[in-house]
Amino acid sequence: MSKTEPSPLLKTLRNIGIIAHIDAGKTTITERILFFSGIIHRMGEVHEGNATMDYLPEEQERGITITSACTTIPWSGHTLNIIDTPGHVDFTIEVERSLRVLDGAVGVFCAVGGVEPQSETVWRQSEKFAVPKLAFINKMDRLGADFETVLRDLRTKLGITPLPLQIPNGQGQDFKGVIDLLEMRHLVFDVSTQGAQWQSLELDEAERETARTWRERTLELLAEQDDGLLEQYLSGTPVAASELRDVIRQATLSQKLVPVLTGSALKNIGIQPLLNAVCNYLPSPEDKPPLQALNPHDGKKNSLPMDPKGPLAALVFKITVESGRRLAYARIYSGSISEGDMLFNASQELDERAAHIYRMHADHKQRLEHATAGQIITISGFKATKTGDTLARREHPLLLEQIAAYQPVISLALEPKSQADAKKLAEVLDFFQLQDPTLKVTHDPETDQRILSGMGELHLEVVLERMQREYGIAPRTGNPQVVYEETVTRPGRGEAVFRRELAKVMHFGEVRLGVVPLKRGQGRDIRWVIDVQGRPEAWVQAVNQGIEDGLQSGVLKGYPVQDLRVEILRLGRKEGESSPVGYQMAAAQALKNALAEAAPQLLEPIMDIEISVPEENVGEVIGLFHTRGGRVGNMFDRAGAKIITGVAPMRQLFGFSTSLRSASQGRAAFSMRFARFDVLV
Repeated sequence: MSKTEPSPLLKTLRNIGIIAHIDAGKTTITERILFFSGIIHRMGEVHEGNATMDYLPEEQERGITITSACTTIPWSGHTLNIIDTPGHVDFTIEVERSLRVLDGAVGVFCAVGGVEPQSETVWRQSEKFAVPKLAFINKMDRLGADFETVLRDLRTKLGITPLPLQIPNGQGQDFKGVIDLLEMRHLVFDVSTQGAQWQSLELDEAERETARTWRERTLELLAEQDDGLLEQYLSGTPVAASELRDVIRQATLSQKLVPVLTGSALKNIGIQPLLNAVCNYLPSPEDKPPLQALNPHDGKKNSLPMDPKGPLAALVFKITVESGRRLAYARIYSGSISEGDMLFNASQELDERAAHIYRMHADHKQRLEHATAGQIITISGFKATKTGDTLARREHPLLLEQIAAYQPVISLALEPKSQADAKKLAEVLDFFQLQDPTLKVTHDPETDQRILSGMGELHLEVVLERMQREYGIAPRTGNPQVVYEETVTRPGRGEAVFRRELAKVMHFGEVRLGVVPLKRGQGRDIRWVIDVQGRPEAWVQAVNQGIEDGLQSGVLKGYPVQDLRVEILRLGRKEGESSPVGYQMAAAQALKNALAEAAPQLLEPIMDIEISVPEENVGEVIGLFHTRGGRVGNMFDRAGAKIITGVAPMRQLFGFSTSLRSASQGRAAFSMRFARFDVLV
């Protein structure tokens, strides 16, 4: 165990994530960061299955990141907490909950592929949490690399203003290094030391001429952000690089500009300048605005500055299970936690003891005695805490905003192979649900099957592999099925009376209500048309609960009901018999009756699709896409290939990748992401 370590100064702490589309090079960059910072002494490679941060066997076999991994490194007088996130759309929740607790991020883009679909998704996710970012254009050594095209993608697809701080010296096979536009120097990385040693050299005349044009564009963008710099720029006064960095930092923190750096992680080029940029331009915990926390007792909001001596507020953003024991990943926003502390889980209103505190390095733990505001840690010893829970002190309870939930789009029926396996299967599925909030497990009483639902075929495939590898259980599985939702297409009304004797007490309830369709994506709205004053609060809550329960299972196929407003029109009463139980049961039945009258309709998951295909196979691939119910939205050129974008229903996409490879002799590829639940007319 380590001795108590001084907490890193908040101003020198950086909590960052690395986000991108699958195969853009996130994990390769993280591996170089670990090597150049001295944390590891030999670089692992994704393609060799030995990358430090991809520690799950499933990650090593597939060469992709499945679960977000944390590590901490020292760099240039700073402490960097880094989370390497997945790029595959099936594991979007890992990105979402990581971004929720990070202060800054590095978006990685392939110099050939540009802004790909999942790049766009994770970038939008980061915008939701107001996370300042840098962009790193990777793979400049690849055939087809095009720095300017990626910049154009950043502007048009992400709607940002990229600020080039570097440009590549050559592209593709001619890529020789990086030109620093602030210092006007050529950065060359030594091959013999795997890029650990690098030099800043004078530019030759041709390089200087190219760099001068780019630097002018960068200065123009910066001058728009600062009046003092604008005066210097217009008067032709030379500006020191240190002055430029101050303006860049402010523009980055305000999210007006996104600094752009470049290189090739596989060739060990450009990583150290990227780390310097993280320290120079991305925010410390102190730079972030105070967080808002709710006092659950009085409903008042508290503003929480990042203060180690303030009231404790920490958000649990991830749970893993090791040998049957929970390990909670948490970001401390205020206050501090010591080993052995009794903490108050304000979300569930229960006490939990922090048995041990750790700093994580992928799947390895470094034990700590104390952690304070700004830090990302893991805590063992919890028994009931879940993802999204807030940790506080019982004498000062605080609630932080929950982590958003995701709706699964695909399900799989599971059956244990023996009676002995049945209990174990249930326990294992509970473990996986605890770790992954996007997994849902339900029980079908008619078939006695357990229905496992998730974000995609790969998602469920990985769960089954881990189930067998880690717990030795391999249930029989049915064919993958699409998860639907239900809605209504016209107004409808329903009423119901419940009157029954339960435990020698008569319970009565009478409810009349209506349902009205809403636009797609507007969710649910329960509205009281009648005045509830004078009616017991317990009755009102019971009606609301009965409606909420009823909306979980529609009248067509029993799927959740969305995009409608429920209006409560009347409550009948019977003296001495009206009860919460009666109103809850009556409300649920009245809702069923109203839904049946409102022309219910199934909604299916619609996916955004992007297909990359050689030009000679375009016709055949579009024809195949149409046979799968797809609709082409756009087609454009990228790096010598045709890019087809469109939408298609999830139910038609099973096995599409195999058919696509067959139609293009293995040269086409596609990616998809969930767009919405809808009817594809």
